[in-house]
Order: sequence, then C-alpha cells, then structure tokens
Amino acid sequence: MKKIGLVILFVFMIMTQNKGYAQEKFGNSLNLGLGIGYYGHVPGAIPAFNINYEFDVSKNFTLAPFVTAFTYRNYYYWGDNNNSYRDYYYQRTVVPIGVKGTYYLDELFKAGNKWDFYAAGSLGFAIVSTDYEDGYGGDRGTYNGVSPLYIDAHLGTEFHCTKVFGIYLDLSTGLSTLGLAIHL
Repeated sequence: MKKIGLVILFVFMIMTQNKGYAQEKFGNSLNLGLGIGYYGHVPGAIPAFNINYEFDVSKNFTLAPFVTAFTYRNYYYWGDNNNSYRDYYYQRTVVPIGVKGTYYLDELFKAGNKWDFYAAGSLGFAIVSTDYEDGYGGDRGTYNGVSPLYIDAHLGTEFHCTKVFGIYLDLSTGLSTLGLAIHL
C-alpha cells in the first residue's frame, strides 16, 4: 500500500511542476490502439485493444491513464481417480489498468511538427477473470502464474496526418500497437 501512495505522490508532484513552458503540446490526446501482445504468461501472441488519454505534465512529458483488454483460451491437461485425463479448456480475460508516462524525444531528434518520437513506461495492475470448462476439477487458482502487477516499456512514433488525427506505432515489451491518435 505504501508503494501505491508513493506513486500517487510522485504523480501529483510532477503534475504541479512548471506549467509555464512554451513547447509543442503532446497531451490532450485520445489514443485508440489495436495490437498484438505477448505478456510472458499467455500461450502466445494474442490480439489486444488499448485506450488511453494523454495529458501534458511538463516539458516533453505526459501521463496517460490507460485500459487494455485481451482474452484467450488455453488448455490444461488434468484428471484424477474419478475423471479421465484429458485437455480441459479455460478462458482467461485480462484487463490491465494503470498510467503510462511518456517522454518525447522530438528535440533530441530535431523532428518536425509532423512527427513525434518517444520512450515510455507503463505501470498498473491487471484484473484477471478465468472461466473453466464444466467438469474440470483441478486447481482453479485465480491467476495461475499471472501477476496482478503490470509493467511495460515502450518506444514509439506518431505521424500527424492533420492537426486532429495522427497514426502511431508503439513497440513495447508487452503490447505493441498500431493506432489512431485524436488530438482534442
């Protein structure tokens, strides 16, 4: 609980820092992305959906609360004295929720106003729901190895098609997405 309090305090301190800067605004952007994720605890790469709303915090730095969702079906070989051994399926839905901190590298790369380049990190927790096939009597542990902590590192770019719309590519350690950015 102390860690969550420290994270909230850190976010508050960043948000109350220098607001009088003059630079390109990266925030006030609704980002919708579809992608392929591999999270280390799933049977392979699976499709996922991500949505976040990005707001400026300080020069070249934004925060974006996010929600991601993915679901998959996997099989588990199980049996006992009363049930024959066979593959039973389970359906798992995972919804990571958290905040993504992004640092824009446009000044470093001398990018024009059509391009943004960034490095980012996401921190949050994952809500996990698992439904088992009827007849399965084995371990129904909530996570079965899935950590409720969600951590992800990102490198990305956005091409601004217009002042309002952009297309972005976000490559990460967990969920890489291609998406639409709507600048409000």
